[in-house]
Amino acid sequence: MGHHDKNKKKSNGEAGGGVDWRKEEKHHKHMEQLAKLGAAAAGAYAMHEKHKAEKDPEHARSHKMKEEIAAAIAAGSAGFAVHEHHKKKEAKKHARHH
Repeated sequence: MGHHDKNKKKSNGEAGGGVDWRKEEKHHKHMEQLAKLGAAAAGAYAMHEKHKAEKDPEHARSHKMKEEIAAAIAAGSAGFAVHEHHKKKEAKKHARHH
């Protein structure tokens, strides 16, 4: 994943550096929101293609494939949102203890 730089030390006022948990929490919150938005957009596109498949029987097969791909993307994005929600909670827990 390109959104983390594992070699870069973040300073939060501690002598040895370390992870800035509040910044980490904010990052995961933003990623969760983007994933939710992506899931909603892909879901809407899937519904759009389903409607087109019904209205355009000549190209129904193409629309059905696009619908299924969009539905899979929506499901994947929703799964990523759940993952980021878990990471956000983890960072929030660490932030309280530091």
